[in-house]
Amino acid sequence: MNIQPGFLTLTQLRQIHAGSEPLTIDPSATAGIRASAQLVQQAAQGGAAVYGVNTGFGKLANQRIAQTDLNTLQLNLLRSHAVGVGEPMPERVVRLVLLLKAASLARGFSGVRECVIDLLLALYNHGLTPVIPCQGSVGASGDLAPLAHLCLPLIGEGEVFYRGERLPAAAALQQAPLAPIQLSAKEGLALINGTQVSTALALDALLATERLFEAAVISGAVTLDAARGSDGPFDPRIHAVRGQPGQIACAAAYRALMVGSEIRRSHLEGDDRVQDPYCLRCQPQVMGACLDQMRYASQVLMREANAVTDNPLVFASTQEVAVQAGAVEPALPGHRSRPLEGEVATGHVGGELLSGGNFHAEPVALAADALAVVIAEIGAITERRIAMLVDTVVSRLPAFLTPEPGLNSGFMIVHVTAAALASENKSLAHPASVDSLPTSANQEDHVSMATFAARRLQPMLRNTEYIVAIELLTAAQGIEFLRPLKSASVLEGVLQLVRSVSPAMMRDRSLAPDIGAVHQLVAQGRIGLAGEAQITELTALRLV
Repeated sequence: MNIQPGFLTLTQLRQIHAGSEPLTIDPSATAGIRASAQLVQQAAQGGAAVYGVNTGFGKLANQRIAQTDLNTLQLNLLRSHAVGVGEPMPERVVRLVLLLKAASLARGFSGVRECVIDLLLALYNHGLTPVIPCQGSVGASGDLAPLAHLCLPLIGEGEVFYRGERLPAAAALQQAPLAPIQLSAKEGLALINGTQVSTALALDALLATERLFEAAVISGAVTLDAARGSDGPFDPRIHAVRGQPGQIACAAAYRALMVGSEIRRSHLEGDDRVQDPYCLRCQPQVMGACLDQMRYASQVLMREANAVTDNPLVFASTQEVAVQAGAVEPALPGHRSRPLEGEVATGHVGGELLSGGNFHAEPVALAADALAVVIAEIGAITERRIAMLVDTVVSRLPAFLTPEPGLNSGFMIVHVTAAALASENKSLAHPASVDSLPTSANQEDHVSMATFAARRLQPMLRNTEYIVAIELLTAAQGIEFLRPLKSASVLEGVLQLVRSVSPAMMRDRSLAPDIGAVHQLVAQGRIGLAGEAQITELTALRLV
């Protein structure tokens, strides 16, 4: 796949995330990469102090580094910052980090040579996945520790996963075969400075949330039928007068999912219930708000995926920066610091190195926190529907969905499991972005905690995937008591999929294996795909 830096799309990231297609950087990026690298080399040879080129880092920025030590400075930077702890990040996430880091550097504002970007992509394309411990970043000054671990293999150090083994990077490079490189001025700093780890973790969670969301909409529709709920609250006029786009799209999906249900038709007359519980009636409002929040997070994260987030930034020409990747405004003219001494006057590549704070991952932290609330809310309303189904007073189904309650406990404790998971998510949903601890002797005095904000989404996703799996099992059991009536055709397809891994339970047995099997269907996106193949309204719930 050819990557044009600054113009990655969510569709491309879905394909990259799901496969192992070789990646290349579009040749149009070459001129910018070379110009910025040349400007850095000029700065390194000049007499002026330039942060990250001939100075120390962080609180040590006032320390000048001798010309003869500039390459060692970059080498030491990678080694000293590789201090992560904990389990390795999933390989699918690390491969996404490799892509995002290469694409960001290839924008031509980081001052690295082509060989650095080429080797990052070579690691990706040859299947060498750096081992990155999952803990150790506060999400400001970039994801320093994890990115240092990512880039150690470029110099033949650190570890990688290669062909199913965890190996020293030097050995894996030899097998590939690939040659390590010697870092030049600023390159170590450009490699470890940036938000690519936080962004990759958040994007990985976003794509999983998209699958979860579709499954939860479908499982909610199955429950609506099992509870013989009304489809009146999904009337398009109700949602049109409110005008919330996610709500309108979700209501349309629920209506489409219910078309042709014999169960619904059998209760159009003679049902004395005036209104359904909120967990049924307000599904478009709750899930629609979640969809709008997911779309907001998607927009933020895709901007970040295309961003340049290291420091300092290298502007190798005085021209205005082009608007790319959804940026709202171009760079403002006149907002420029003093050029490097002699650069423009010498007739060499003109331009500036500007220090700023694009490494601060606050946009990612807030987007990840938004996703955390979405994941928790999907689980919360799903748990309420499970509770409603096992309550015979509300559902009008046998108590705990068993033909012989008392002798059998049925789905009593299955609901307890769902409640435990939903409650755990409430603690995990606490915003990570509101916390900050100063680092680097108070030089870096406000940080985003974006890396944890994104990383904590995975246990939340697992919890909610299990809750949705439990709802599918519970709703399928409820519909057994309404046979021979059939649900809508799409929902019958979903029920068949559930029944392919979990038969109906008319006498007590352990449901733990069944929950695990249906969880796999949810996590793999197979529940969503089962409905999506038949109705276009579900495709409208996908992120764009």
